Amino acid sequence: MSRTSTDAKFIPLRIAVVTISDSRTAENDTSGDYLAESLQGEGHVLSNRKIIRDDKYVLRSEISALIADDAVDIVLTTGSTGLTGRDIAPEALEPLFDKAIEGFGELFRAASIADIGAATIQSRAFAGLANGTVIFCMPGSPGACRTAWEDVIRPQLDARTRPCNLANLMPRFLER
Repeated sequence: MSRTSTDAKFIPLRIAVVTISDSRTAENDTSGDYLAESLQGEGHVLSNRKIIRDDKYVLRSEISALIADDAVDIVLTTGSTGLTGRDIAPEALEPLFDKAIEGFGELFRAASIADIGAATIQSRAFAGLANGTVIFCMPGSPGACRTAWEDVIRPQLDARTRPCNLANLMPRFLER
């Protein structure tokens, strides 16, 4: 269980939301809407919002541009983490990572058990660090995005979360 410190100050982060889908549009992207509204409601900045089709090379190119953009601290992706032939996010994005954040997928699946039971094994949710940018990749359903945001991501992006959080570590990600 994370705790918050009243002594620490909130640090607004610049966050891009990317929906990976062949069927979502700006009109029906409820998961992307949820993430954009939630992060802004916490006080973070929505720096970019995109819908990218399920194409490994297009996705890799678009995410590479975001991790090269100094105006993006965090990338949240939704969709394309399942087991079907069109679900290509891990294969497309893991090669970009400088470091994997294995705990995200593990903790997301543990948190999901209460809602979806053993079906959580079908999720390949994952996260990593690329060029100092944290990338969280979660399933495309609104429920999965809510679980990932509320139970795992939100507290880690809040500099007031104790004992530690990603927001305070970010300045050190590019240390050599």
